[in-house]
Amino acid sequence: MRLDASGKVSLDHIYTAPDPRTYFQVLRPLGYCVPQLAKPWFDKLVKQYRETEQVAAPRVLDIGCSYGINAALLKYDVTMDELYARYDGSGPASRDGLIERDRALSRSRSPAHALRFTGLDASADALAYAREAGFLDDTVNADLEADDPTPAQRDRLAGTDLVISTGCIGYVTERTLTRVVEAQDGRLPWMAHFVLRMFPFDRVDDALAELGYRTTRVDEVFKQRRFAGPQEQRGVLDSLAAAGVDASGLEEDGWLYAQLHLSRPRPR
Repeated sequence: MRLDASGKVSLDHIYTAPDPRTYFQVLRPLGYCVPQLAKPWFDKLVKQYRETEQVAAPRVLDIGCSYGINAALLKYDVTMDELYARYDGSGPASRDGLIERDRALSRSRSPAHALRFTGLDASADALAYAREAGFLDDTVNADLEADDPTPAQRDRLAGTDLVISTGCIGYVTERTLTRVVEAQDGRLPWMAHFVLRMFPFDRVDDALAELGYRTTRVDEVFKQRRFAGPQEQRGVLDSLAAAGVDASGLEEDGWLYAQLHLSRPRPR
């Protein structure tokens, strides 16, 4: 088992396959569930934004979107259990067959929300699948930790109303979020980030405050997935201890947990 610098097991290979089968077949035994737990919070945020800003079809940017999981859950009201069943290996054997089946899903279900989803991710394969399947409306294949967006990427990022993520913060930092906001030409999209408790949010909070945001943390904690084994659990517990986070009754009992940070523009 190879651990990354944070103590988590490295699962990089599940994000770069040409279709989502490896992703779901690896994560299912680990009980990966944070997108499902995030869904009602994102639903609520969409409704609040639509009513407050009078925007009929908000544009959502999902950072670290992989295969468009959050988009599928929100746009077509599927569940994680449905997605696990779709990609368990019993369906179409080819990528083309999976794509056609997913296109049929996106055509047959009335959208639960009128949304336009853009996915930002470093994996070109995951983005291509999500776009072809009809989950994502647009994609930005970029590493904004390392580079400024190109003019074409800025155009795709511009006009974002809501920025969401379910686990990438910690690997993605304030650098990416700042570059996303700077692409809005003065607009400040609302944000909702589910962040593993092992990753301090202070620097992100400070950077967003400088941009004009006020951030609040929801008191509730959210299961992300089970540990892949004792070695990963020890690594994460060490990271939590180094960050001064009490793991009693949470990570000590075998699950990774996230907290939700909500950022909105400060009233003027």
